[in-house]
Amino acid sequence: MSLEAVYARNQHHRGSKSGWLRAAVLGANDGLVSNASLLIGVAAAGRTSFLAIAGVSGIAAGSMSMAVGEYISVRSQADIEASDRQMEIDHLAADPEGELEELTQIYQERGLPRELAEQVAQTLTAKDPLAAHLRDELGHHESNKAEPAKAAIASAISFALGATIPLIGALIGGTSTKVTLIVLFALAGLFATGGISSRLAGSPFARTVLRVLIGGGLGMLITAGIGALAHA
Repeated sequence: MSLEAVYARNQHHRGSKSGWLRAAVLGANDGLVSNASLLIGVAAAGRTSFLAIAGVSGIAAGSMSMAVGEYISVRSQADIEASDRQMEIDHLAADPEGELEELTQIYQERGLPRELAEQVAQTLTAKDPLAAHLRDELGHHESNKAEPAKAAIASAISFALGATIPLIGALIGGTSTKVTLIVLFALAGLFATGGISSRLAGSPFARTVLRVLIGGGLGMLITAGIGALAHA
């Protein structure tokens, strides 16, 4: 099998999608819960006339917060990867024999006999010693490489999309039905993100969706209680 075929095959593994897709799903889920909770809290406080302003403000503030937070988090991961890479470059320059032995021991620990482990380590070192150490010693792969900008953009856009769903419920409902529609729209969105999360992770559909619905429902319930106390 060619290297191109192996790479294409590996793209079907879920781990290769864990970066920006994870940020997108989490962003959408956060947008749904946070903006629905905000809208319910405002409505419970008796300020239904401010729902549109509160919802749009929640989308804008939340999207920027998610983007900045995700960028900083993933940027830190990228900095660590760059630092590890430079450290390996220095180690290979200072002690190539020691690094070769380290690679041999890694393969031995994975089950290869000493002679075969030495042969594999020598072959891979001859081709690209840095790539061999980054992959087999540190677990760095192109498929899970940190991409701060992509994660930040995915997080911001998905948050905005998720946060828009409960806002639609608030805008189309009458005064007496706004809270009900916000909750229903938010739960429908949470059901969808739970299903997507289940699909990406390969986890049981019902359990994953139920977990997301319960978590989001509790967030909205608590915020509604706080809003009701503020109104009182």
